[in-house]
Amino acid sequence: MSGAGHEDRDREKHEGYGPQGPDNGDGKAPGVGDGPPRIPMPRSSVEDTGLSLPDATRMPLVPLVLEHDVLRSLLGAWALAACAPEETLAVEEHLGECGACADEARRLREAVELLQRPEPLDLDPTLRTRVLEGCLDRRPPRIPVPEWATPYDAETARLDALLQDFGDSEWHAPVRLRWFEGDEQTSRRTTVAGVIAHLLSVDGLVAVALGLDDPVTGEPKTPGAPTPASRTEAYWRASHFPPTRSVRVPWREQSHNIVRTVSFAGGGSGKLPVSYGDFELPLHEAMLDRAFECWVHAGDIADAVDYPYEPPAPRHLHSMIDLAARMLPEALAARRQAGLAAPSRTTRHLVPAGEPGRSLRLEIEGSGGGEWLIPLDSPAALASAAHEVAHVALDGVEFCQLAAGHVSPEEAAAGQDGDREAIRDVLFAAASLSRM
Repeated sequence: MSGAGHEDRDREKHEGYGPQGPDNGDGKAPGVGDGPPRIPMPRSSVEDTGLSLPDATRMPLVPLVLEHDVLRSLLGAWALAACAPEETLAVEEHLGECGACADEARRLREAVELLQRPEPLDLDPTLRTRVLEGCLDRRPPRIPVPEWATPYDAETARLDALLQDFGDSEWHAPVRLRWFEGDEQTSRRTTVAGVIAHLLSVDGLVAVALGLDDPVTGEPKTPGAPTPASRTEAYWRASHFPPTRSVRVPWREQSHNIVRTVSFAGGGSGKLPVSYGDFELPLHEAMLDRAFECWVHAGDIADAVDYPYEPPAPRHLHSMIDLAARMLPEALAARRQAGLAAPSRTTRHLVPAGEPGRSLRLEIEGSGGGEWLIPLDSPAALASAAHEVAHVALDGVEFCQLAAGHVSPEEAAAGQDGDREAIRDVLFAAASLSRM
């Protein structure tokens, strides 16, 4: 074996390799100028030369030539958009030629759409109105809803849509009801379910006036003296447990029954009196009042669960603002009788009924806005632009928040001009329209 080893060493020396690697006979590794290496270096790439890479998107796709059974097996992946581009092209060309595969591909695509999870959508608040208008233009209802009942119909439907996906935690989310008593803001803590119970109880005033069951007692009764606050307290006390999601069904059924009943009764039923205990409203105004409160409390609920909520449709919002503006003279007179507002300063006695007197111009800006002249000295006085002593400008939604007791008169961002005392009295009169 020693002889073989000498022969191997001689061969390595002859071929230019030493014990430590290749050399040139002088113990050094071969250089670049000594000829090509035994293991060649890689060729220079496109990046090394600075040339641009070819654009793969501009390269024409060539459909694969596949058998029918293979193309049919790819239909599931094609429906899921999981095929390679060449496979997609081959499948789609095949679908234009094979009716059986085209039918199966259509069914698979429909199945994929059913498997996709629906994403939550914040619908345009006017969508329901526009859809209904489009339907009614083509086919008028056999029994139409009176125009004065449509705001209530729309707002209860919007609130019901907000509630439909609530879980237990949302139904028990804390809500604070706010309103004004005298010149002080007061509040009451409840839950989302408690708010719906409140709406159920107060909407029951309209139900009772229409001869429907009273949700507080469960039996028909004649309108009586209980106020909205006392009815709500009675309903809460009668519940064995705090209200839960179960209150949604009776509230929604009652709202449907109210709209259905006034629709069958016709427009003439709008003059039917509805008692609120210490005052009355005709049915057409009571329905608008209930729509206003439904929207306001829907906003309270949306705030409690941190969800956006849009104002009513412009024409409905305008009707709500108009009702509040028309109620201001009576509210101002009530505050004056209670010593909470400045007495009339025109003469030593009130302005005779039908005679022009001092007036305030209420300008409501934005969607649903307009202008109203408010008589200051007597509800029976005639508002007159010639006797205008003050001018107040408010955003429409902010005015509604003021009338709902959610914004104090001092905090209302009002543009004011003229008699400051008259302006203060009207703003506080607007806040006094609120109640629990």
